[in-house]
Amino acid sequence: MIETIFDTLNAKAAIYALEEIFDETGERLPVMISGTITDASGRTLSGQTTEAFWNSVRHAQPLTVGLNCALGAEELRPYVEELSTKADTFVSAHPNAGLPNEFGEYDQTPEEMAEIVAEFARSGLVNIIGGCCGSTPEHIAAIHRAIKDLPPRQIPDRSRACRLSGLEPFNIEHDSLFV
Repeated sequence: MIETIFDTLNAKAAIYALEEIFDETGERLPVMISGTITDASGRTLSGQTTEAFWNSVRHAQPLTVGLNCALGAEELRPYVEELSTKADTFVSAHPNAGLPNEFGEYDQTPEEMAEIVAEFARSGLVNIIGGCCGSTPEHIAAIHRAIKDLPPRQIPDRSRACRLSGLEPFNIEHDSLFV
């Protein structure tokens, strides 16, 4: 798992290293990738949007792509929703247990966090859900209880396109007239 990605260049270096190992061993293992949206700007620390991040790493054909860390579940939700509409693979989310207080501690209770992330599952946004900073075994148990009977997200069928990125995504679809 390549996770807590603030800068997609680091993820690409890790993907390159994995591909080298896969080539050397002749064995390919599932790859899981998880980026980090750092604040309400909706961007990674290096400035990419969620969709641009996905466009940058999708060539690795990961088993899962997701978002983790930096934000609580409530703050992370819109970016998980965006990713779930763009990614044609399983989607994961591992939010923090809220945002840290002035002492760097996390005050969100397991029940509060579970209620928020259960809505991710009810809305069909995720295949894997967990917790990051501030999450305890009690948080994970509460999440499990809240989602255990809910169906996983269905992987969307995305049209073929040339999907590029810098800080923003650039998608050239069959109906794109001018580039």
